[in-house]
Amino acid sequence: MKVTRAALPFLPLCQRLFPSRLAGLSMVLLKATALEIAILAGHLLLYPSGVAQERRATPTLPSPEATRLPTEAKPPVVLLHGFIDNRSVFVLLRRSLAQHGRQHIESLNYSPLTCDIRTAAELLGRHIVEICERTGQDRVDIVGHSLGGLIARYYVQCLGGDAHVRTLVTLGTPHSGTRVAPLMNAHPIVRQMRPGSEVIEELRRPAPGCRTRFVSFWSDLDQLMDPLETACVNHPDLLAQNVRVSGVGHLALTVHPAVATGIRQALDTPEQPVPAAVHTSGGLTVA
Repeated sequence: MKVTRAALPFLPLCQRLFPSRLAGLSMVLLKATALEIAILAGHLLLYPSGVAQERRATPTLPSPEATRLPTEAKPPVVLLHGFIDNRSVFVLLRRSLAQHGRQHIESLNYSPLTCDIRTAAELLGRHIVEICERTGQDRVDIVGHSLGGLIARYYVQCLGGDAHVRTLVTLGTPHSGTRVAPLMNAHPIVRQMRPGSEVIEELRRPAPGCRTRFVSFWSDLDQLMDPLETACVNHPDLLAQNVRVSGVGHLALTVHPAVATGIRQALDTPEQPVPAAVHTSGGLTVA
């Protein structure tokens, strides 16, 4: 995949030389690139609507006299955006979750000036404790895109957040660090996302007894993951499932309907006691 990304400008020439081998690949890249551009354009239009923190609504409790049908309460879902982004990136995913039975969904904006993943993780922790107190739930589910997934993982793994987080779904998150865009190393939070950084090394440490289940969606066309497999969770102490997505780029992971279906399935999977860490893999083709 690295060779494919590096060779993208030369695909027209290569296709003339090796038409049968690269025709299908170039079409997939072309479709994925066009989709990324369209998503970026749409997101730029929506970005101002997500700058402010959303209003926190206290759920309305039913009257004690009202007849209550037995229902299975689903944990609240917290959506956490990526680097230099805001909650507007989750407009479509939020709608999908709400249409399929998630009654309590909240987004957290962390400041674009945030310079430390650890500080953002502490803020996330306070936010989740407040949600649990307000909703009467013991645990929440989190969906984190890119840097948001790394912040959520740090909270779960290093700050005791596994007591409050049932399932953590990450979308294109550099769990082992990414080497893309070296010119952005001037930003301290970008340096923390590099392989071998202090934060990445902290996440490699033992995490015995971690109670959170991890589901990581990673794409074979993710332009911001280098290497691509850095978006997988590989830790001997964590219960993790890595789902490979074929045919979409980094931004499309938050909006593609097939990925949204996979996220809903991950969140709706019943919680089961697991005696030891288990690592599974799966695939999702959306091209």
